Formats: sequence, structure tokens, C-alpha cells
Amino acid sequence: MANTDVSPAAAPTNVRWSVFSLAFSISALLYLHRYVFAFIKPTLAEEYKLSNTQLGQLDSAFSVCYAGFQFPLGIAADVLGVHLVLTGLIVLWCAAMGLMAWAPSVSWLWFSRAALGTGQSAVYACLSRVARTWYPPAVRTTLQGSVGVLAGRLGALSSSVVFTTLLLGVWGLDWRSAVWILVAVGVVNVLLFVFVFRNSPREHPSVNEAEARLIDGESGSRPDLIREGEAPDTLTFRATLRLMTPRSLMNLIWLSLQNVLSTFADNIYSNWIPLFLSQVHGLKFKEMGIYSALPLLGGAIAGVTGGMLNDFLIARTGNRRWSRVSVAFVGKGLAAVLMFVALIFFDRPYVFCSILFFVKLFGDWSLTTNLGVITDIGGKATASVYAFSNSIAGIALIAAPMVFGPVSEHYGWRPVFVIVGVTYALCALSWLVIDCTILVVRETPPEK
Repeated sequence: MANTDVSPAAAPTNVRWSVFSLAFSISALLYLHRYVFAFIKPTLAEEYKLSNTQLGQLDSAFSVCYAGFQFPLGIAADVLGVHLVLTGLIVLWCAAMGLMAWAPSVSWLWFSRAALGTGQSAVYACLSRVARTWYPPAVRTTLQGSVGVLAGRLGALSSSVVFTTLLLGVWGLDWRSAVWILVAVGVVNVLLFVFVFRNSPREHPSVNEAEARLIDGESGSRPDLIREGEAPDTLTFRATLRLMTPRSLMNLIWLSLQNVLSTFADNIYSNWIPLFLSQVHGLKFKEMGIYSALPLLGGAIAGVTGGMLNDFLIARTGNRRWSRVSVAFVGKGLAAVLMFVALIFFDRPYVFCSILFFVKLFGDWSLTTNLGVITDIGGKATASVYAFSNSIAGIALIAAPMVFGPVSEHYGWRPVFVIVGVTYALCALSWLVIDCTILVVRETPPEK
């Protein structure tokens, strides 16, 4: 039960920033762990005599489980609460990392990848509900961008610089020992989450009434927050479907389809850039980590700038829909153009990856927009909406390894980056039909 001090002089407590810090660290840890596999691919290819196509099949083990479990576990987060569901997910994905380090064969590697995909499947669905519940509306998109994009890209950046360049390159650790270090970091993170987080401000014993009202926003009332003495206001999957209209369903489908395109393009950074640098340019761990980090740094900056641009344009113009669309459309469009510019310098890895810095910077602007749209339209079903959209995006996670692996193996790496550039262009166009003002579910049940 929250502290009920409502005296005029009572200043808001700051528990929301502890929750923000937890969400930020979870997002960073997720990508730190996820990107490790891309950097050990060259070693695994030598150790187990694997082709690019076979390495892509290991990626698909992650992707199938990531896509398949995201929606049901996102619904579970809406119904059972983020605290329980997210704790279980972090424990599972850390166990999967340990299994990868222990795995004595390719079969066990496959199981570790599948378990990691399951453990990471609904994490961002949970974090979207955290944003809806714990962040004030006026700064929500900026904070979502910081958690969903900035933190994630910094985690991926750490995988490049800390795991690859430092632990493997400078310190000379074998990759299995380095992975066990990351597992230990994960254990510390989940313990902090268990003891600090609560499902809503009014459930947290350290939140006073002033902070709870601040989080509520100017209206002082949000239906998705749990009030003292009330049961959680959640929607089951069946209730969500019953309250949807054809227009809201089509809008959600368009949002999910752009997510498919964005996820497909993004797979080149999460799973293939290190292998490209190793096979085409012969780079070792020290240089591979630094060059791979350049586009990820661009993505990290986009996490802040994209969210700020969304909030600034919405406040300045008063038009939420076209403010969000303009940021996403321009960002993905510039990413498409710059990807083709980068191909001019394909044979100069430092210049090529430096241009990818800007490709990723503009491309990831739309990720904060995507998060903002989900909380705009999601309401009480925010985690379920996020999970549905990302489950559809799982199509791209499954398809990308099946495309990038064989294409790179049989036709070379240049066509892979052409495919990514075309995908960016299609994603930019898809944003023109998305409307963040169309709620997924009606505010009131339909008349019987």
C-alpha cells in the first residue's frame, strides 16, 4: 500500500526513477546477452564446421520461440502482473546463457538459443506496461525511447566493446568464460528487480500520494492504474477482441507490418555484422568489436533524440498522429538512402561502418515512435498489444536468417545490404497509413 500523505507541502517521492533505472538496466542486459551470439559466430563456424546457412538456423531457433511465446506471455503480464512474469523471463534467459556456455554440441546450442528466445520474448511487452503505469504522460515517449532504444543499443554496444573487444580481444578470455561473467551480471539484475519493483505506484510502499498523482498526469486519473482497495483493471484476450472494431484491428495490423519490416532490417546488426567483418575484411575480435559498435552507437543516440522529437512535435503542433508519423517516415527514409550511400564504400570497413552509424541513427528514430504508438492505442491492453505486434514481427526474425545466411553464402554480402536498404524504404512508406489516435479497444463495452 502506498504512502497516503496528501498534505500540500508533501513533495513527490522519487520511486519512479528507481523503476526507470530498473527498466533501463533490464533493457541493456537483454541486448548485451542477445548480441553475444553474433560475435562468437566466427569461432563457432571454425569449432563446429558450420556454414552461414547453419548459423542462420541457430538464429531461427531463437526467433521461432521469441515470436511464438511473446503474445501469450504478454497477455500473462497484463493479467498476472509484470512483477511475476518479468522475473520469470529474466531467470529463464540467464539460464539459457549459462546453457550456451556449457553446451558440448550443436544440439545443445540449439536448445540454448530456443530457451533464450523464450526468455526474452515478452520482456519489452512487460516494459511497455511499466511505461504505461509508471511514467507521466508528458515525458512517456522520451523515457520509453531511453529504455526501449537507448538502453538496448547501449547493451548491444557493450556486447561489442566490453564482451568482444575487452574480454575476448584484450584480456584474451575464451568466449565461454566471458559468457559466465555475463550470467553473473544477470543474476544481480533479477535480484534487484524482485526486491525493488511493484506492479503499480499505488502498490509500492515507498510511493506517496504526490508522486502517484504526478504519474497519473494532469487528469489525476488513469483507468489502467491500480487504485487502493481495487482489483487490477486488466483485459483478457477474449475481452480485448470483443471490444475491438474493424478499423482498430486494421490499424493494429498496419503497425505490426511496419514492425515486421523494421525488425527484418535490424537483424543485420544483431546477428550478421560481426560475421561480415570477419569473412569479408578478416577482422579479429579487437577491431570487430569497435567497428560493430559504430552503428549501435547511432541507435543509442536515436533512443534519446527520437523520443524527444516525438514529445516536442506533439507539444508544439498538438497533432499526435502526424507528429509521430513524420519522425518515423523521415527516419526510415533517410536510413534507406544512406544504406545505398554506404555501399559505395563497401571495401573500406571503417568508412562503411561509420556511415552505418547514421543509417542506424535515423532508422531507430521510428522505434521510439513505435513504442509511443503502442502506449497511445493500447490502454489497459498495452502489454498484449505490444506482444501481438512483436509476435507478428517475429516473422521477420524467422525470415531474416533464412535470407541473409544463404544470400551471403552464395551471392556475397553486398546483396544483403541492398535488401536491407529496400526494406527501410518500404518501412518508411508503411508509416503513412498508421494512426496513433485509433484505440485498440473501445473505452466502454458495446451495447448488448
